[in-house]
Amino acid sequence: MATSNVSAHLSLPPEEAWSLLSDLSRFEEWLTIHDAWRADPPAEFAVGSTFTQQVSVLGMANVIEWTVDAYDPPRSLTISGTGMAGVAIRFVLSVAADETGSVATIDAEFTGQMVVGAIGSAVEKSTTKELTASLETLQGLAA
Repeated sequence: MATSNVSAHLSLPPEEAWSLLSDLSRFEEWLTIHDAWRADPPAEFAVGSTFTQQVSVLGMANVIEWTVDAYDPPRSLTISGTGMAGVAIRFVLSVAADETGSVATIDAEFTGQMVVGAIGSAVEKSTTKELTASLETLQGLAA
């Protein structure tokens, strides 16, 4: 298993930070692992809804059919899907208030036979680096 947990302060009220973080149409502006949508992403979420995205991790493109597992606006969105070689992927995007705005967090989890040992460590390191860069870009959009 590989996991990544990254957070960043945004100088926006939680509702505005949530609007930015959860807007799929803006992923290409800040989410570094996002390559393309395979169809128009949904404008609104509901538990059980699906969307298809091409992402890149460790320089390898992968098409993920995401399913919305939990949706609690303006606090969190949990999505899961399966990629190459049966690797299960789970992302949680969340926003919480802090003293001067909000904190955006992305939790990522990769499980499966391919995500063990050195490969699991590489996925974890790469994902953490990419998601950290993503949230730094999101900070710039929020400024």
